[in-house]
Amino acid sequence: MRKKALLFLFVFSFGIINLASAQDDKKEKKDGYKFETIVDLETTSVKDQNRSGTCWSFSGVSFLESEMIRLGKDPVDFSEMFIVRHCYADKADKYVRLHGNLNFGAGGAFHDVLYVLKNYGALPEEAYSGLEYGEDNHVHGEMDEVLKNYVDGVIENKNKRISTAWDEGLDGILDAYLGELPQKFDYKGEEYTPRAFADKVIGLDPDDYIQVTSFTHHPFYQPFIIEVPDNWLWGQVYNVRMEEMMEVINNSLEKGYTVGWATDVSEKGFSHRNGVAVVPEEDVKELDDTERSRWETLTPEERQKQLYSFDGPVKEKNITQEIRQAGFDNFETTDDHGMHIVGMVKDQNGTVYYKVKNSWNTDNKFDGYLYASESFVKLKTISIMVNKDVIPRGLSDKMDWE
Repeated sequence: MRKKALLFLFVFSFGIINLASAQDDKKEKKDGYKFETIVDLETTSVKDQNRSGTCWSFSGVSFLESEMIRLGKDPVDFSEMFIVRHCYADKADKYVRLHGNLNFGAGGAFHDVLYVLKNYGALPEEAYSGLEYGEDNHVHGEMDEVLKNYVDGVIENKNKRISTAWDEGLDGILDAYLGELPQKFDYKGEEYTPRAFADKVIGLDPDDYIQVTSFTHHPFYQPFIIEVPDNWLWGQVYNVRMEEMMEVINNSLEKGYTVGWATDVSEKGFSHRNGVAVVPEEDVKELDDTERSRWETLTPEERQKQLYSFDGPVKEKNITQEIRQAGFDNFETTDDHGMHIVGMVKDQNGTVYYKVKNSWNTDNKFDGYLYASESFVKLKTISIMVNKDVIPRGLSDKMDWE
């Protein structure tokens, strides 16, 4: 009886130890990423694009709001839908003129935001929320479909000519969903037009900003029209080498300027919920002997689970210019999403990550922010938007400035 009691006590105690150990392991996994701040720049609150394809407007606006902060101005809560409204109207005109041979949808690019600021001005959110269709948040599926069917109908109509009324009809649809555009509005006790508001309150010059990328299918240090479907404006980007693109990002952040970031979020290594974006190394040849020995004992399922558990830092792929280009050429890297880089951190292993403000509300681990590793940014960046002042002098001398 005494032996049984002792055996039971040993087994019970061992179970408690194992349970405590498992709980410790679980806690360790939960707190696996430990970030140390390098640069953390001020920005406005995280917004929610909800069920709309308008990330480009939200991220571009966030970038401009941070620019106002950097210049010592009180940041304006811009109306993203004012920008979306003007882009949809002008995109429709171009789509019809090109007989439908243009991508027509909700997507856009950073230069669209600058285009509207330059040509139409701006509105604060309080003057134009764009919610006129019975929803509390942006839900654009119906509007996107209606607009596409409308412009297709204009092109395909059997009259063999275009009427003078179709653009007014388009405005009617946009008015119904987003609201009529105000000619004048009050802001903090003063009356403005959109143009006057952009000039007097916002005070940013759209020509101060450029987009930069890095691809080998165009000459370096020359501008080119980037070939992504949502580039309906045929906007140009400046082409530099990959390491120079990263230098621009780092230099911008270190000088106190944030960065607009167009990227691809379709990879398994991107997790909004966990707030991390990484490119795990899957090639056994690239692992050291210890890692390789352990790796070879795992099943394919176990390898995938470990690579994409987001429990803590993993060894990441070494991204080269060739790997980056291959991803773009093979449609593995596509123009999925626009976000806003506002800082840099490093993890417990010394790996650099970029602090990124998203527009998918605040319901993730880092209250709407995420941390993208240097490898992820090298591989998945479509383009960046920066102030011209952050381009290092040696690089700017090589670039063919307009």
